[in-house]
Amino acid sequence: MPIMIENINAQTITPANGRNPRQLYEHQVDAVKNLDAMNRKESFRTLLVLPTGGGKTLTAAYWLLKNAVDKGKKILWLAHRHLLLEQAAEAFARNAYTDDMVNHTVFNYRIISGMHDKPIYIKKTDNIIIASKDSIVRSLNHLDEWLSGEEIYLVIDEAHHAVAKSYKKIIRYAADHTKSMKLLGLTATPFRTSDDEQGALKQVFTDDIVYKTDLDTLIKKGILATPVFDEYQTEIQFTEHLGIRALKNIENLDIIPEDIAEDIAENKERNSIIVNKYFENYEKYGSTIVFALNINHAIALNALFNEKGKKYGIKSEFIISSVRDAITGITISNEDNEEKIERYRNGEIQVLINVNILTEGTDLPKTHTVFLTRPTVSTTLMTQMVGRALRGLNAGGTKEAYVVSFVDDWNDKIAWVNPETLTEAEYTEKETDKEKREHNVRLISIEKMEEFARMADASVDTSALDSISPIERIPLGMYVFSTFESNHQILVYNSTQTAYQSLIQDLPNLMEHYGIEDETIPEGTLEDMTEHCFSSYFDENMVPSCNRNDIAHLLKFYAQKAVVPLFVTIDEMDRKKLDVSEIAKKIYDEDMRRSEKNDYIQKLWEDDESLIHIYYSNPYFFKKMIDLELDKLDGDLKIAVTEPQSEVEMRNLEQFPLQKIIETYPKIGLKLKENAYAAARNKDGYYVCNCCKEVFPTRIYLQVDHIIPMAKGGLTVPENLQILCRTCNMRKDDK
Repeated sequence: MPIMIENINAQTITPANGRNPRQLYEHQVDAVKNLDAMNRKESFRTLLVLPTGGGKTLTAAYWLLKNAVDKGKKILWLAHRHLLLEQAAEAFARNAYTDDMVNHTVFNYRIISGMHDKPIYIKKTDNIIIASKDSIVRSLNHLDEWLSGEEIYLVIDEAHHAVAKSYKKIIRYAADHTKSMKLLGLTATPFRTSDDEQGALKQVFTDDIVYKTDLDTLIKKGILATPVFDEYQTEIQFTEHLGIRALKNIENLDIIPEDIAEDIAENKERNSIIVNKYFENYEKYGSTIVFALNINHAIALNALFNEKGKKYGIKSEFIISSVRDAITGITISNEDNEEKIERYRNGEIQVLINVNILTEGTDLPKTHTVFLTRPTVSTTLMTQMVGRALRGLNAGGTKEAYVVSFVDDWNDKIAWVNPETLTEAEYTEKETDKEKREHNVRLISIEKMEEFARMADASVDTSALDSISPIERIPLGMYVFSTFESNHQILVYNSTQTAYQSLIQDLPNLMEHYGIEDETIPEGTLEDMTEHCFSSYFDENMVPSCNRNDIAHLLKFYAQKAVVPLFVTIDEMDRKKLDVSEIAKKIYDEDMRRSEKNDYIQKLWEDDESLIHIYYSNPYFFKKMIDLELDKLDGDLKIAVTEPQSEVEMRNLEQFPLQKIIETYPKIGLKLKENAYAAARNKDGYYVCNCCKEVFPTRIYLQVDHIIPMAKGGLTVPENLQILCRTCNMRKDDK
């Protein structure tokens, strides 16, 4: 007799008798009504937009149990994160009651992902498939029997990702293999995308938004508690060794470098501040969840809380993922965590410290306060952390909730999320023009830290940057986009604007040329594509130049979503106001004394209407930039001549190779190069080799060549330049 083992990823649910004790809130009832109305229409491809904490998963599950499962229709629920799959399964299991499900006595669900069940085990009798999009898109054929002849609801969680090719492939497949398909997307706000990406999203969800509300509205209705924000400045600095790579990891991935994280975790002064602030206000703060940075931080805080808590009869515990406690040597399991959570619920524990466990999915309505002892740049994570305390009176929680932040000194280098901003309405809709400008410039300023660091370090050669005017060092804007993995920003300057525009225009042909049909580019192919793109569109002598990593991120984004990324601009007038050469010229022309100069610079820095303090981030760098320009005006930046002088032969520029011209006069050289490529395009926009006449969709395998070789007196002028494919160019060289 075979041994049978429980498969918790495939379960049969028997609805409980009676009425669901979890009643929907007013906004969820309104959402259900709108879904009912949409369901009566012929077309059903729509978005449900609720903020984190607004119960979008519960709302969707509640409605689908009654309108899909109970009516014999199937559900395919997709997400790209494992946690979201488990939350969806729990929502269906916990909300099945006979009052709403009068026809079905039982139903089956199955979770499919790399961590759960496999697509091969899908059965025709499964009513609900809750799956990761990666697992499904690789095994669509396993859906054939399950989909055949059925009426299904396809649900996409975090639906702003639905423009990705994998999601669109699944949608098409489901529509082609079913009797009928209805599409429901779930997403929180805010999210900002390009017009192309918004357009692509509307092409997927053709019936637009069925219902939408925001965080601020739910607070006003008492569904969420009114937040009271306490902020404590620790005055402890953690930026001494913070380099550009670390800045990138923090800004893009919300990853604090391990050495800095440990410095924070082990800082006794900072930990004492956190614990002391709680006990100074313990009657007000009450049941408190503390979000720690890492395991060591949680253990250290827990020891301090319990030590001081003896005097007040207050107990603390910490919960973390299944790991071995470095101090006790005891392995902490999920069961241990659940036991501690239950003790917190019934009041035996007043302080519960955790590391990313309680960000979502756990119901702790009596939580009165959250302590944010770790900073984050993620709006989603901040919303989830704050949301632990925001359960309002109408939701079994409290009227007010305290959100306590501990702010360290980062020299304004990082745009940490301020929890107070979460109570504001969605910025994409209600942000003022001034706030939009500040937001855009703030994004860009983070990317400028590397340049500022170079400019401030006298030991680093800055001659390349000094060769261009300060206004040309200020970006025209930046491309902003998100992949499944992370967020990215690409700065665009006068020097690289045309190159990026050409590259983005050629991306469709480039993907076709390399045969990229999936949304993942093989690593070797990505490296090859990146190098070819750099050599074809950019040049090392561009100042500032392009980063190859930026090209790689752009290629990965386009492979996933096949849309143009959002371009955030700096207004031309704003760029001129940021030009330190103009500020230096005013100081120089008016012959300001040192005190007058300092007062003037300070006034500029403190001007709330100015973008200077946002863009330059730090007054030291701002003053340094001005001083460098003043030195130029004073004539102090002179290079000492220590070598014997020599006089070289002068030759016309056109007598030099194109690459030499690009190196010496980038604008002239790059214009010659671009014009040569432009002349090689046919009426369809494709490139034609001037020798074999073969047509190419991109310039990847093409090169600029002299018709009359320079060795035979040919000049680098437009009429003597042609575009050849690499094969023809090599054959010509062989001759």
